[in-house]
This record gives sequence, C-alpha cells and structure tokens, in this order.
Amino acid sequence: MFCSKQILRGAIIFYGFRLTFQHIVAVGPTAIIVDIIMVLSVLLLGYFAGRMLKLDPHITTLTSAGSAICGAAAVLGTEPVLKNQPHKTAIAVSTVVIFGTISMFLYPLMYKMDWLSLNPHQMGIYIGSTVHEVAHVVGAGNALNNPVIAESSVIVKMIRVILLAPFLLILSMLVGRKNRKQGIETAEKSKITIPWFAFGFLIVIGFNSLNLLPVAVVDGINRADNFALTMAMTALGAETNFKKFKQSGIKPFVLAFILFIWLVVGGYFISSLVQF
Repeated sequence: MFCSKQILRGAIIFYGFRLTFQHIVAVGPTAIIVDIIMVLSVLLLGYFAGRMLKLDPHITTLTSAGSAICGAAAVLGTEPVLKNQPHKTAIAVSTVVIFGTISMFLYPLMYKMDWLSLNPHQMGIYIGSTVHEVAHVVGAGNALNNPVIAESSVIVKMIRVILLAPFLLILSMLVGRKNRKQGIETAEKSKITIPWFAFGFLIVIGFNSLNLLPVAVVDGINRADNFALTMAMTALGAETNFKKFKQSGIKPFVLAFILFIWLVVGGYFISSLVQF
C-alpha cells in the first residue's frame, strides 16, 4: 500500500526533473497546439468509445489518460484521483505499455519505408505527440539517426507530460461534482480530491528550469525516480486480483487499440499540417 500510494505520488512529483520550461519555448507554439489537440481528442474518443464498449468508467479513464498523456505514469497519477481498485490500474498500464512498445518499432519502420511524407521537424512532433511512454519516444526518435527528430520528439513529449497536471486537476473537479450529483454523501467520496502532487510536479519543473543542479545530479534523480515508479507498479501488481483482471476481458485492449489507431493515423495528418 505504501509503495502504490505515497511512493507513487512522490515519483510523479520528481518526474518533473525530466523537463524544463525552456523546453516548451524551444519547441514553439505550433507543437504545443498539436499536443493539446492530440491529448483532448484521445480523451474524448476514449470517453465515447468506452461508453460504446460498455466498459468500466475507471478503466476507460485510466486507459485514455495513459494513451493521451504519458503512458503508465499518467495511469498511476490518475489512480489517486479516481480511488479505483488496483486491478483496474494494472489493466490500463498493461494496455498502454503494449501499444506504446508497438509504436516504438512501428514509427521508425514507417519512416524508413517512406510511408510518411514528413520532414524531420514534423516527424519529431508526430512521435512526441502520439507515442505513449517517454522511454518509447526516446527509443523511436533515436532509431531514426536524426538529431532533429530525436531532440524535437522528446521535447514535444515532455509538453504532453506537463499536461498531466491540469488534467488531474480538472478530473478531480469532475469526479467531485459527479459524486455530489449522485448523492454520495460520505466525506471520503463527496469532497473534491486535490491532487497536490500535481502542483509539486509543476514546482519541480520550475525549479529544474533554473538549472541549479548539476546534470549528473538530475540524471541520478531521474534514475531513482524510475526505480520508484517501478516499485509502485510492482506493488500495484501485488495488490491486483487477477480473477477480476480476467473478468474484464478483451474490452480494455479494444479501447486501447482504438486509441492507438487514432494516435497513429490522426496524429500523422495533424502533424503533417505543421509548417516550418
């Protein structure tokens, strides 16, 4: 319980050491707009697709957040706001890891086969705005042996990571309002849960933007943070009831596949409109 709750929140806060506000300025407003469009479109598509599939609302939200923002980190960050059962988080993490890994190999293949009419800047935006995990973005960008693609894809991805904070705040307000509307009067359920770790995440980004710490120290923090996230996911697996995992069936993966197709196809067309 400690690993899946307290350590998880701390890991999300220190996730902010991966980026700075200078990264946002460097990539330009167009890439930011593409990121916002992709995040919002995936969240909306996930909501409606989840309803069509009659999928559990928590699994729908977790899977959509992971696909839209930053993979497993977004799923784990969303769990404290929803207060959902651990097996639902495990299912969502599984889907985004699977399709994120597929993306890491698919994008370089499509680019090298000349299936994509994108220049290096556009390709960097395409990868960064649509691939699930930060690690997957790094892998896909570096596989193309182009420094412009590798650098821009990571920066664009980091902007998506920043969007995790406002997403959690808005989700918290929506959950609180829904509970009150349904007449849930218990103190635990009716109040709006403020995800304070989201503010901590933004504060760490601001601190990291000042470049006060040596690069070696920041790298060490990021390695420790990766370990903390791994511990949280391991603890999550230990709490998971795999019988309930099995009962969820194929629908969560169908939802993740639908979102994956939109990320690949819709993201391509949106990225192709970006002019440099």
